[in-house]
Amino acid sequence: MAGRETVIYADSVLEQKTAIAAIYGDVDFSILPERYVSDDSIIDSLPSRYKRYAERALSDPLRVEKIRNYTMTGDSVADAYAALIPQYGFRTLITMLDDACEKGIEAVSDAPQELVTFIQAMEATPDWVDMTMVEKGARQERIPLATISPFVIRGAFIATFMNKYTALPMTMTGTLSDDKSAKRVFETASFFTATAMPGALSRFGSGFKAAAKVRLMHSMVRYNIMRTGKWDVATYGIPIPQVDQMPAGLIGIFLLSFKLLAKGRTTFTPAERERVEMARYRCFLLGLPQDLLGETPEEIVDLMMARTVSLKDEFDEETCGVLIRGTMDAELFSDPSLRGRLHRWMEHGFSRYFLIQNFCQGKPARAKKLGVSYRIEDKVATGVAIMSLLVSSNIYTLGMRIPGVRNVVDKHLVNKLAGLLDSYGHADFITDAKQYKMAPVES
Repeated sequence: MAGRETVIYADSVLEQKTAIAAIYGDVDFSILPERYVSDDSIIDSLPSRYKRYAERALSDPLRVEKIRNYTMTGDSVADAYAALIPQYGFRTLITMLDDACEKGIEAVSDAPQELVTFIQAMEATPDWVDMTMVEKGARQERIPLATISPFVIRGAFIATFMNKYTALPMTMTGTLSDDKSAKRVFETASFFTATAMPGALSRFGSGFKAAAKVRLMHSMVRYNIMRTGKWDVATYGIPIPQVDQMPAGLIGIFLLSFKLLAKGRTTFTPAERERVEMARYRCFLLGLPQDLLGETPEEIVDLMMARTVSLKDEFDEETCGVLIRGTMDAELFSDPSLRGRLHRWMEHGFSRYFLIQNFCQGKPARAKKLGVSYRIEDKVATGVAIMSLLVSSNIYTLGMRIPGVRNVVDKHLVNKLAGLLDSYGHADFITDAKQYKMAPVES
């Protein structure tokens, strides 16, 4: 039967069943879930510019096997800690993690071994990480985060919702209302903005803590959803597997790598390498294994394309459609000033443009079928937003290239990002099972 093909996974996949039985004890690790595509059938549906890269990605059996294994792999250290919910309660787990991130694990009285292991895994910085390079990469990231991100956070967040297999966990956690959609959008924006602040990815930086809390949130989703007894592993695999972390963490350097390969380049410049290493280290903190963090443009594109063509393309109106409309209709900004209203107007139009260009093949008619309109006023707002973004981005980029001016510009960017973080509000990165669409079964 389709979706129930038998397979032998790596030992690291199978070990989840016994090591974290509270989440994976009932998972049948002998089958391929329906979501996984084991042939090249998706290639024909890809835009022509991607097809040859997809074909190359599938040409390596070891790469294909790697993606298949990580399609059924969670986050072992964060999952083990989340599985302590019955013993400690989810709020206590969050508090202990906060203390361990801010003050060190020794500051947590009677810290469970699972928390110790979790923190130690994040502290075990790989040899390939150069923190000087990471900091330089973060400095570069501050320009798009300060200029473009406030206009695209809504549209970019929708990437997860375009496929029923990746969207379902969000549906089950009860995040369909406008206010909750806005909160999730801002939490995502807060995470990426926080990680680009000076020193944020150091051991006691705000980005380190944010990454830990994102990991715990995802693991709590896995724990709570699997406890419902209603999650269909044969169809959906496991909730939020490692391969589904790749797009959010790597999309920037994937697009950069794809652009370079299209120009015939196969290596990064020193400045590009800084951006890549910042993204790779951030992904490490988020729990992605090094196996999924390509180092060269070719490796990065190959891994992302292998993931793309392994995910069955299926849109479900009750899952995907509702999430998309909820996100696009959510009221994100409420500043009543003239400047605030102007930003709200531009963001409203540009976010729809971003959705159409990136997820609807550039066709407004496709967005309309999803319930997202793109009217003449939206087109005007988009044009104004694009002009504004081009001017501000170019000014910042030029300023960062001028010795003596660079530090002044960067200080301004840091202050602007701090203001954006305030506007995004406090990011809780928590998930409460009581709000889930499917209530967990009783122990």
